[in-house]
Amino acid sequence: MTFDLLIRNGTVLDGTGTAAVQGDIGICGERIQAVGDLSKAEAKQVLDATGRMVCPGFIDAHSHSDAYLLIEPRASSKIFQGITTEVCGNCGASVAPRLGGAQLPSDWQDKPFPGTWRTVAEYRELFEQVKPAVNEALLIGHNTLHRGVCGYAPRGANPDELKEMCRALEQALDEGGCGMSTGLIYPPASAVPQQEIIALAKVCAVKEKIYTSHMRSEGKKLLEAIDEALEIGRASGARVQLSHLKASGKANWYKLDAAFEKIETARSEGQEVAADRYPYTAAQTDLDILLPDWALYDGKEAVLARLKDSEVRKKIRDEILNERGEFGFSTVMIGSTENLLFRTFRGMKLEEAAHRLGMEPVNALLHIIEKDELRTGGIFFGMSEENMWRVLEQPWVMIGCDASLRAPDGILSTDHPHPRAYGSFTKFLRAALDGRSVALPEAIRKMTALPAEQFRLTGRGILKKGNVADIVVFDPDAIRENASYADPHRLSDGMETVIVNGTLTIENNRLTGKRYGRFLPS
Repeated sequence: MTFDLLIRNGTVLDGTGTAAVQGDIGICGERIQAVGDLSKAEAKQVLDATGRMVCPGFIDAHSHSDAYLLIEPRASSKIFQGITTEVCGNCGASVAPRLGGAQLPSDWQDKPFPGTWRTVAEYRELFEQVKPAVNEALLIGHNTLHRGVCGYAPRGANPDELKEMCRALEQALDEGGCGMSTGLIYPPASAVPQQEIIALAKVCAVKEKIYTSHMRSEGKKLLEAIDEALEIGRASGARVQLSHLKASGKANWYKLDAAFEKIETARSEGQEVAADRYPYTAAQTDLDILLPDWALYDGKEAVLARLKDSEVRKKIRDEILNERGEFGFSTVMIGSTENLLFRTFRGMKLEEAAHRLGMEPVNALLHIIEKDELRTGGIFFGMSEENMWRVLEQPWVMIGCDASLRAPDGILSTDHPHPRAYGSFTKFLRAALDGRSVALPEAIRKMTALPAEQFRLTGRGILKKGNVADIVVFDPDAIRENASYADPHRLSDGMETVIVNGTLTIENNRLTGKRYGRFLPS
């Protein structure tokens, strides 16, 4: 047999967690045809991997790139980390289906998309026309469904609305969705009863799809939130993914052992539950997440109207001050902004921005949120470094960037993202190589076979004959993240070769211009 591509003399980590072996990999078309000693084989193209590590392409278990894959198909922030597949539509927000009057998230609304879509099928058609560099599996966002059917008011669905949501979810799953995600910290989902989620998760269970959850709390009520997620899984029969597992706030760091115990107990009883995490101690979401829940209901215009009402604004201010407690505002950094007046605040602690504005921090917070019309990003430092590594060591925890793709040039280079968008996988890989985390074979498993199994990405995640050739070849000495909180738009180093569906996407550390990502399952 003559291979299309032969990777020779590499140190092969197959994704299963077993020790590395010296070997070769032969590829024909998009599939792996042989793994082992292929020294006598012939190939149209030979890649010498001497001194390099060879492993399956990495699977980002928690991504938000749904919309951005259509406008920045190079996916450079992800592909230079070795990511070949993204699981998108997390935290209750997905690009489809677009029902009723529901709007896209604010950071997607002003982007120039290559076409229009409402259903998953229509989005999938656009995806296949654009041909991004990475594969995508798409979760269906509960908030996306709920807003489309029930609007933005803080309430659960009535029986007829719930039936409509179930029908819409069923159609979305039939058109290619891989499960449903919730963002129970975000309105209106934060006011939705558990029974609504269970009813929808049952639709997922029938179709053997997953239920993923950004839980109702990651701090004060972390343990109660885990209980709820596990109960939704038990009551519905769906397997469960706990999104970006953490214990936020120093007063809650001690809860991590109890959180582990709850998850381990559920697993020992046969429940399919796993989690994901990024290797950073700061979270990122919209800065307005600091407002009380009630102030965020009913959509953008209603929120801005509350901020303009002096009495309501004072009530919001007082509740924020009471809620911040031990934190104050020292843990809050400003991320992306749209208002030109606030561009200099990007990557700056809120307290410093407040000083420059001549305001108290809470007043500066409300001023920025209002004048930036709810389009400000926030970066929140509230996690323990020790706890972070303990979470990442758990055998059922995989890696997820929790970020949309970005690029150091073009339309997605002008904001101020969390460095996790560019560095999550390379930072974790560097830690494993340096002995600061799990052993390297286990680190690779967490980024490959583990998420492939959890999300049922058949034929991926393990280097073996017959599997799809999603493969990375990296220099163990050169692997590193370059992104930082101050300077986030910097690609990672060390991924010399990235192969997606049998096609060289990165060769000699550079994009080839060839993009053959697929919408999964395909």
